[in-house]
Amino acid sequence: MTGFFEELQRRKVYRVAAAYIIAAGFIIQIGSAVFPAWELPNWAFRLVVVLLLVGFPIALILAWAYDVTPQGIRTTPTPTIPGSHRRRNVIMLIGIGVIISAGAGFFLLPRVSARKIDKSIAVLPFQNLSDQKENAYFADGIQDDILTNLSKIGDLKVISRMSVMSYRGDAVRNAREIGKALGVATLLEGSVRRAGNRVRVNVQLINANNDEHIWAEDYDRDLTDVFAIQTDLAQKIALALQAKLSPNEKARLDNRPTQNPDAYLLFVQAHDYANRTDMFRDTSLKAEQLFEQATKLDPNFAAAFAGLSMVESWMYHSFDPLPARREKARTAANEALRLQPDLPEAHLALGFSYYYGDRDYERALAEFEIAKRGLPNEAQAYMAIGAIQRRQGRWVESTANLEKAAELDPKNSSVLLNLGYNYMATRNFEAADKIFDRGIEAAPESFGSAALKSELAIRWKGDLSVAEKELASVPPGVDPQGLVTLGRSGVLTLQRKFKEALQVIQQFRGETLLVRASTTCPKASLEGTLYLYLDDKVDAHSAFERARSIAERLVRESPDDAARHGQLGLILAGLGQKDEAIAEGKRAVELLPESQDAFDGPEITAELAQIYAWTGEHDQAFGLLDHLLVVPNGITVPGLKLDPIWDPLRKDPRFQALIDKYSAQR
Repeated sequence: MTGFFEELQRRKVYRVAAAYIIAAGFIIQIGSAVFPAWELPNWAFRLVVVLLLVGFPIALILAWAYDVTPQGIRTTPTPTIPGSHRRRNVIMLIGIGVIISAGAGFFLLPRVSARKIDKSIAVLPFQNLSDQKENAYFADGIQDDILTNLSKIGDLKVISRMSVMSYRGDAVRNAREIGKALGVATLLEGSVRRAGNRVRVNVQLINANNDEHIWAEDYDRDLTDVFAIQTDLAQKIALALQAKLSPNEKARLDNRPTQNPDAYLLFVQAHDYANRTDMFRDTSLKAEQLFEQATKLDPNFAAAFAGLSMVESWMYHSFDPLPARREKARTAANEALRLQPDLPEAHLALGFSYYYGDRDYERALAEFEIAKRGLPNEAQAYMAIGAIQRRQGRWVESTANLEKAAELDPKNSSVLLNLGYNYMATRNFEAADKIFDRGIEAAPESFGSAALKSELAIRWKGDLSVAEKELASVPPGVDPQGLVTLGRSGVLTLQRKFKEALQVIQQFRGETLLVRASTTCPKASLEGTLYLYLDDKVDAHSAFERARSIAERLVRESPDDAARHGQLGLILAGLGQKDEAIAEGKRAVELLPESQDAFDGPEITAELAQIYAWTGEHDQAFGLLDHLLVVPNGITVPGLKLDPIWDPLRKDPRFQALIDKYSAQR
């Protein structure tokens, strides 16, 4: 062995090995920076590393066999040693070279394979440094527009707006914790100062894994240059994260939505209202007003028309199903597309117009798919597709899309609420409970997730304590569209405290309450029902007569709304008008059969079953109950046991038989 190492030194193999390692390391270092910049595939860089590793033993063999002299490359003189020793030395040299290359490959190749940059980012709420604190909406608008621009880059993963807004107002932010919670590798944070028509924007791109700044930028521009700031930032972030920009994506980034700064300010205010956690009537009307003002100031503002259309569709779907509002939504969406045919938000708006306004699922899905291609990181498109799929009875596909939406927007309580509802509707109660807890954590001030967690406890276990606890925590005077009144009276009704429930209803000052999404109920109808439970037929009849006039007016306003026909049918059943009540219930089912809507359809079927139960048609009622205890989003055994609306059926042996038959589903 001593002779072997002396021979290595004589043949200058050590020098060649050292020079090769230094040169190879330099090549790998340069390649790790150059290959991504040139957008070369990762396998190409791995190939370079493999070739360098293979070349190492070859370089050693060449160094052993040849020598560089002033006269050129010459064969190294071989000492007079036995041939077996020469062969042994060559074999040892090759073996050492292979071992060193293999060892280097063991450490290098996994790192080379893992060098791909995590192209994920969250744009945190910007700090408002303006003297006027009402300019907070402007800081949110800057942040939101940057986020929207980034969302249009398909090579990035961008967390949607609602999830990042939960970090608004945080004085101290822990980048690692936020990155872990949102599932991203980088964070963009910044501040905005506006004084008149001057805007100063400061931003920092942060590595969420180690809390180190990647770069920072300062902009001091006129208000009219705010779009240039947003475009420049999106392009720099894409470059820093090595995200590819297609020509279409670059064109979208370069597009300025409006040349009118006043219209833009109205737009960002409207957008803020339109993206609140709970979109009740007052909030929706404020957003509508601001969007309309923006379109009047700039009739070419396509994004404002798209926003207006979305708000109109939401109001039509949620609480105001009037034909005029549906037409307004369609007109605004079409105008947005006329002004800017490739605007993804306009296709999203048209999709909701078809979905909410016409229940035209196929045309809506086609528009949502177009929007998804233009907004690959926007959770709303996935949520909309999932919402339609469950109405089509495609529950597995629906849940998959809602889970994708929750991945893109993990702290959006609205997304979590919809996903949790899917689990609840398909009787995956444990999964639903966990999702509703996430929704409550994401937006503790919101009604939605807390209300559904309470409903889940009733459907799953017949447990009213969750609802009691949630209702006790509601501040005095808070009762949007009668939801708190309905919740309190509902719990008391299930506890069979009918007098207390009636007192709660009578304290409500409005004419109607929102009993579920898109369904209003006359206050007098609830009073009439409670009087019936109290066996006060005179007051019940009087209340139902008052409710009837309101319900008939609501049906005249929206004659194709199934829920309104169902409500009228229940009121007529309370008045003892059997044939008319059943006719209204059947009309409701005709307008919205489960074959057309597997999500809301079972609730309409349940109303017909209630009408049958109240009018003495028990055979038909039991037939529907047998179906509703199986179908997704139907009723459950605990709910059947608790709800006094089924009291007319309780003495029939078939009632207990149904409970025994389906008790296992709990």
